[in-house]
Parts: sequence; structure tokens; C-alpha cells
Amino acid sequence: IATTTTTTTTMDDDDETMTTTMTIDEDLHSRQLAVYGRESMRKLQNSRVLIVHAKGLGCEIAKNVILAGVRGVTIADDGRCATDDLAAQFYASEADVAAGKTRSEACVGKLQELNPAVDVCAHVGVVDASVISRHDVVVCTETCEREARRVNEACRASGKPIAFIKADTRGVFGSVFCDFGDAFTVYDTDGEDALSCIMASVSCDSPALVTCIEDERVELQDGQRVTFSEVRGMTELNGVTAVVKNVKKHSFELDLDTTNFSPYVGGGIATQVKETKTLAFKSLSQAIDEPGEFLLSDFAKMERSPQLHLAFGALDAFVEKYGAPPIPGSDADADKFVAEAEALNATRNSVESVDKDLLKIFAKVSRGYISPMAAMFGGIVGQEVVKACTGKFHPLFQWFYFDSVESLPETLTEADLAPAGDRYDGQVMCFGKAMQEKIMTQKTFLVGAGALGCEFLKNFACMGLACGESGRVTVTDDDTIEKSNLSRQFLFRDWNIGQGKSVCASAAAKMINPTLQVNALENRVSPDTEDVFDDAFWEGLDVVVNALDNVNARLYVDSRCVYFQKPLLESGTLGTKCNTQMVIPNMTEHYGASRDPPEKSAPMCTLHSFPHNIDHCLTWARSEFEGCYEKAPAEANAYLSKPEEYASAALANPDASMRENVEKVAQVLLKSSCSTYDECVAWARTQFQEHFYDKIMQLTFT
Repeated sequence: IATTTTTTTTMDDDDETMTTTMTIDEDLHSRQLAVYGRESMRKLQNSRVLIVHAKGLGCEIAKNVILAGVRGVTIADDGRCATDDLAAQFYASEADVAAGKTRSEACVGKLQELNPAVDVCAHVGVVDASVISRHDVVVCTETCEREARRVNEACRASGKPIAFIKADTRGVFGSVFCDFGDAFTVYDTDGEDALSCIMASVSCDSPALVTCIEDERVELQDGQRVTFSEVRGMTELNGVTAVVKNVKKHSFELDLDTTNFSPYVGGGIATQVKETKTLAFKSLSQAIDEPGEFLLSDFAKMERSPQLHLAFGALDAFVEKYGAPPIPGSDADADKFVAEAEALNATRNSVESVDKDLLKIFAKVSRGYISPMAAMFGGIVGQEVVKACTGKFHPLFQWFYFDSVESLPETLTEADLAPAGDRYDGQVMCFGKAMQEKIMTQKTFLVGAGALGCEFLKNFACMGLACGESGRVTVTDDDTIEKSNLSRQFLFRDWNIGQGKSVCASAAAKMINPTLQVNALENRVSPDTEDVFDDAFWEGLDVVVNALDNVNARLYVDSRCVYFQKPLLESGTLGTKCNTQMVIPNMTEHYGASRDPPEKSAPMCTLHSFPHNIDHCLTWARSEFEGCYEKAPAEANAYLSKPEEYASAALANPDASMRENVEKVAQVLLKSSCSTYDECVAWARTQFQEHFYDKIMQLTFT
């Protein structure tokens, strides 16, 4: 079995010819290949990314794109590591701060360990046009508006398309801007498989009416295009592409005249045409004054994005005027900030009325820097980088703002938000000293140490969760590390393969913050381990965090949290999709209170007599396999182990199921018993005759 795919690409540039050999490590990137596809992975592996500034957000973005498998990542940050960086910059340490290392020096080596196939380097000096032109995507984080405009203009002035992304987090507020050029092509807007319908009839009419089989609902939408294949009779339809309209449950019309087509006889599949889309992005300079529509994440905050657009602009003006962001919790600086915002709004007309209360909160926490926000926006921007490199999935167009003001204390005072000069200052400047002390004493149970578990542990270490003497994080996972895990479970390295996930992840988290009080277990959380996770254990917890990969385990943990009245943070991922649920006792519904709708399944008569798609065929094949090689042999073994008891039970049980079991025993021991290879071949030939000829002929005859 081949585990790598190698592609050789030749690029001509005037007199220079460069040949690049790209190898897709399928063992490492198996999950990504399933989501992105080979063509997108090849594009990704030929892309170089420049990341300007490497505080928490920049480091998160670098980590994500390196794990994704780009060709190269350049980190440009000459700033010295500071103590408050450690609240979110998980690859900087107190030793780096003491040594006076730059942020790029502190993180480049550790970033390189994530994926040896990616060229990771640091750039020293000004990020000028010559540096920008060597990359395919440029990401500016924590960059002032003037500098970001300069970099964006250099990207647009380059002789090749260079995508530009600007991202920033300030306390519990964050922003992202994307500019992928004047004509960016999206080759697949959603990444989903093309929809298809099995046809039952087509009318000779204008517009033509297509009726589909009734066991599956038509999921096409008006305006989409479909192409046809395997149509018998009306063969003129094969290969034709037409627009769908007036979609019903089991039918749709075509914007097509089939009046002169041959009569429809049978068969046919209508398949959705996945169309490309071309987007025209505005430059940063233009989009600041004309932002257009904002991408919303919370429909309860419909009017929030324009206010935040103004707030981030006002912060840049405030820093340029006063030399630094507003003092945390300062009412005086908050008033000055609002004045700057009102002056800026007078020229930009961003909002009709300035939300002074919101902008004061923004000002008071704008010096804050927290790991969860960096992680969230690092994930968002990392995905936008992949979109820019591959053209897969619809990109962010063009502004996105987010806030979590609900997380903040009711009052923000200058005394409570004053930094103390330690690694948690970035968080203290958001939530205050009292909240930080509470965070450090939490007793947390993390269930799972995979992709989500690694991210949670990293955040816990940066936040100082359970880093006090009375705090504790218990993490458990009974799984071991495999090579395919390394493309997303970033706390592991190739030398950890075969080791326990929880142990390795805990050790890596303690490297981020040595004061983290973590206890690693390798037990599965289930009814079988209630001697380990007993009542005293559950009663001693403050919060439970799920990082599981199956529903049954989630339901069990949820049931324990309900019984012991413990908060549960539930989340999961599937490809590019994710979900999260906060369960608070006596306030919200618990995880098990609602269930996903059952998956669509075909009737057994369809599976056995009329399987007409791949799902039907797979289900039928599995049923036959279990019957031949599992159920029937198991029944025969039950008879052979205790024949007299089996016979007595069969005679005493007159129902049809027992009769079927006896027939299975007779089939295995009398009719299908094979002792030589030739007899096995003869049996297989008989099975083929029965399943793929006799039954079909009988079905078509009757």
C-alpha cells in the first residue's frame, strides 16, 4: 500500500527553471486529505506564508498552518519577549524573557518541531516588498493601521497574487480582515460532496419535469445546475447541464425544452455541478472606509460589528496620539477613548450613534491579551490561510468582529485590573486579580487528550488554570499516539508515537507552564472505572471538560455531571465543522437532553431487492458478510459445544427465529462444510450464482 504521493512541478520564470518535488505523507495527513482532497493538499504544500508579529495570536496561526503542511512559514517579529506575552504565547518562556530573546527567536525552533517537512525561519528587519514577494499569503497580527495598509498595498502591487490577512485580539474583542485580490477564484464553496438524485421519469415538455425515486428526498435548491448520466431512452439528456427550478420533495423542473427528445425509458442520475465563484476583494484602505457587510457570529448582536469596526480604528488613533493603549480599568482613559471614537466617526460615518458604554469596556480591557481569544482567532485565520492557498471553501468576505463582553466582571476598576508583573498580566488586565485567583484554584477534569484535549491543556497552562497550590487538572485518555495524530494534536512529536496521550500531553503542558498542577491517568471514563472515578472524585470537581470522539462516552460523562451537579463544557469537531455546548446546572439543558435526528436508512426490502446506491450496496454487503462469517458459524459452534442442550432448547422453542437458527446450523455443517481448497472455490461459485444471478432472475421474473 503506497503511503506517499509524489508530484513533480516545473516552473518557468524567464531564464530560470525550478523543479519542485512535493510528497504528501498520507500517514500523517490522512484526515486532512479526506477534507481538502489531493489537489488542495498539493497547492497547500507549494505555498509560503509570512506572519508578521508572533505574540499569542501570531504563534497560534503559525502552529496551525505548519500542522496543515504548507511549504514554508516565515516569522517576522524583532520585538523582545515580555512577561505578559506568556499569557498567550505558549512557545515563549520565562527563560526567553530573561535572556532578552526576540519573539521569533523564541518560537521558531519549537514551531519547526511541529512538522519537519515545513521550512520555518525568522526574518529580521523591515518587511519590505522584496520579502513580501517571496510569499503567497501575508498575515499581519497586532499591526497598526498605517503599517497594515503599507503591507496590503505591497501585496497588491506584487507581480503575483498575494493574499493579505489582518487579525487582532484586544482583551475579549477580536477582528479579522481578508483581501485575496480583485479576482479570487473559489473552486469549491462548501467542500461538500455533489448532491445526486436517482431519476424515475423525465417528461418531454418545456420545462421538463424530472421525477426521482421516492425513498430519498431531493436536496437540490432552485438555481443550482445539474448534469445527467446513465439515462436510457432519452439519451440526448446524457452529458447535458441544466438549471434546476421549482424543487419539490421528489421532483424538480429543468430550464430545458425536452419536447423533441426521445421518450424516457429508465435509469438516470442527476448530479449537482459544483461551480466556481470569483470574488472581488477591496483593499484595506478602501474597506476601512467602505466595510460593506460584516460576517456575523451572534445574531443577538446585529449592530455590534459596526461599533467594533469603529472601536479598533479609534484604538489605533488613540495609540498614535498617546503612545499606548488606554490604562486597564481607567475611567479617564476610557473617556478619552470615546472622544477619539466620536472624532473618527465624524470622518468615517461608521455608525449613526456611538455606543459609549461598549467603547468604554473596549478601552478598559484593550491592553488585555488572553489565550482563549488567541486560540479562537488563530484557528479562524489559519483556516483562511488554507482557503487562500487552495481556493477550497468560501473565504471570509471581508470583515469579521467578535466580542465576549458577557465573560467580563460586572465592574472593571483600575485597581483590580492593574498588572502585577507576572505571566498572567494579560489575563488580569481583562478579568482582574480576583478572577485570576479563582482560576488558579479550580479543580478540573479533562476527559480526552486528543486534538481538542491538547488545545485545552495549552490554554489551561497559559491561563494559569489549576496553577495554584490547591488547583488540579486531572486528564485521562486510554489511547496511544499514532503518526496520523501529529497533524493536529500539536503537543505530540514523532518520538512520542506509541506512548500514552494523557501522559505526553500533560508533560508538554507543564513545559508551557511548570506550575500547572496536572495529574495524568490512562483510564476510560465508563461504568467499568467507577472505582477510579468514584463519588469522592466527582464531588471534588469544579468543572468538567469533554474532549471526546464518541457519543456514548459523552452521554456517560454528561449523566455523571447531571448527578453530581457539575458544569460541563462539551465540544466536538468533524472536518471543518465544530460544535460547543455550555452546560450549567439548573440553568441550561444538559447534553443528553437533546439528540441528533436518526441517520437516514433505507427499508430492508430496498436493501435486499433494489439496492441502487453505494450506501445500499455497502449495507447489503455487510449484512451478508455477518450472516455468512459471523452469525451462522457462531450458531454452529453453539450447537457443537453442547449438542444435546442445543437440541432440547430448539425443540422447546417453537418460534420462527429458532427455526432460522437451526437452518443456519444445518447450512454450515451439512451444506457448506468445506475441507479442501477446491470445495471452498466451489462453495464461493455457488454463492455468487445464488446472489448475483438466481435471485436477480427470480426478481425480474416475478
